[in-house]
Amino acid sequence: RAARSPKMMENKVFLSFTFYSTILILKMYVVAIITGQVRLRKKAFANPEDALRNGGLQFCREDPDVERCRRAHRNDMENIFPFLFLGAIYSLLDPSPTVARIHFLIFCVGRIIHTIAYLLQLRAPTRSVAYSVAQLPCFSMALQILLATTPYW
Repeated sequence: RAARSPKMMENKVFLSFTFYSTILILKMYVVAIITGQVRLRKKAFANPEDALRNGGLQFCREDPDVERCRRAHRNDMENIFPFLFLGAIYSLLDPSPTVARIHFLIFCVGRIIHTIAYLLQLRAPTRSVAYSVAQLPCFSMALQILLATTPYW
């Protein structure tokens, strides 16, 4: 068992944030692995050395399925990285643990559904609804951070 700081164990909001953030980062790793597997299956490599190792330079090319995976991954980076910042700062504001957990859960579930909808090409507007729902807790946290820090600007 890893040594834990007693102070950190007192911040239930931060522990909840850490749990959901870790789930999201693992999800990003899974998308990266899926991208690599699709590259191998479709023989569509980004680099000549990879193409040469897997059949020849003709396989240094783009593929629509690989590009879809890459867009899903890029969308994660555009949304999960800001969540990591906002959630960490929000955790320091001493919010209600229940309210904070709801923020983190909604974001996490929204991002998971967004990725599933992206990769499985689910019917619109599934992906955009998941994206929009996941943005709500981020805007809420950002607003609360701004309200808490406005006196210090």
